[in-house]
Amino acid sequence: MGGRHGRDATGSDGGAVARLLARCAVLAAIGAVVVLVRAVGWGGLLIVGAELLGLIVCAVGVWWFLAHRGAVRLFGALVAITAPIGVLLLFVQDALWLTALVSSLCWGAALVCARAALRRSRPGRSGLATAAPLPKRPVLIMNPMSGGGKVGRFGLVERAEELGARVILLDPSVRTDVAALARGAVAEGADLLGVAGGDGTQALVAAVAAEHDLPFLVVCAGTRNHFAMDLGLDRSAPARCLDALTDGEELRVDLGDVAGRAFVNTVSFGVYADVVQRPEYRDDKAGTALGLMPDLLVGEEVRRLDARLDGTALASQQALLISNNPYASPDEISSGGRRTRLDGGELGVLGIRVEGAAQAADLAVRGAQSTGMTVTTAQRVEVTSDADGIPVAVDGESLRMPTPVVCSLRPGALRVLVPRGRPGAVAPAPPVNWRQLIDLALGRTGRTAGGEIRG
Repeated sequence: MGGRHGRDATGSDGGAVARLLARCAVLAAIGAVVVLVRAVGWGGLLIVGAELLGLIVCAVGVWWFLAHRGAVRLFGALVAITAPIGVLLLFVQDALWLTALVSSLCWGAALVCARAALRRSRPGRSGLATAAPLPKRPVLIMNPMSGGGKVGRFGLVERAEELGARVILLDPSVRTDVAALARGAVAEGADLLGVAGGDGTQALVAAVAAEHDLPFLVVCAGTRNHFAMDLGLDRSAPARCLDALTDGEELRVDLGDVAGRAFVNTVSFGVYADVVQRPEYRDDKAGTALGLMPDLLVGEEVRRLDARLDGTALASQQALLISNNPYASPDEISSGGRRTRLDGGELGVLGIRVEGAAQAADLAVRGAQSTGMTVTTAQRVEVTSDADGIPVAVDGESLRMPTPVVCSLRPGALRVLVPRGRPGAVAPAPPVNWRQLIDLALGRTGRTAGGEIRG
């Protein structure tokens, strides 16, 4: 999304750069192997084995730390900390640290070049922006407390009013139905709705805009604003979003639905939803999570979720995340991960089931390929549980919903007005597929060198 689109890898300057990067990646990977082979036989094997063992032991320690209390938790923390230190000491004692360092640098360079090559080789994404008429009666709802007070800090009210918008400023001391405010604005003749606030508020007003087929304006005044990021907006300068009122263009994007409630990013079930529902979580996130994890993972409060993905069963999950279009990498969702597109017409699905230290180690080593993680897509997801109602986190908002909970997608339901001069969405780094990378390095064009979310 975002109006800036890559060109096809073949027959273009971008394709030439992609091929060069792919060749650098392959050469760097070969270099990493050569360094290990030259490390006097057993030394190279020792480096690989020690790194792998260190990762496994560290993952086991993290599991013990999260899933237990008291002495076992303390022991797990010590194991997780000492495992990598032990690996480093082994390298130093056996004079293998230089070999390990050079090999690691080569492998790191290979991964950086590989991701850059695959990103550049992707064909242009769909969802081209189209010309949009200027709104005559725009109405913006602003939350002055969102994002630590970004509305006031960036002068968003004054700027919006200068551009001809009517601003509804929420009262933080009063619980307000923002959807009702948006419907009232539509009844009074608003021809555009917008929100300066978090993604949860964005979703509620976006649903009203979609219901009336009105354009929707995203002003990134929340804490993270993942939706704004994937639209290609400048999250460091919220006032620039308002430029769309006088010089904008329109994108058609999908809108998620969970039990009749709209969402723009994600719906979480299981462990995360259980934690954020606790009243003490807002004031002490880390402490609340650590205090609850043992019960939620292996204790009396452990909850298993079952889901049906377009008729396919997914059983006994501890955590389940449904997203409005899939994320490029399941490893980066919580740390600023990006979606390749917002108009693909599919839900992203990520399920996690880890029941012991062995599965935790498998997840650490194999990632999305491990038996404890399911990564796929679906048109419809139905989540069930033994309980009549389950906690659900919708775009970060904590709710409780009766089971079964159905998630679906409304393709192209939302018209989003964005400024013409926005930075544009950065193409997310795709998973590294070495077969595609070698094809790209050799100039073969039969395959598309873009990473897909795997099922």
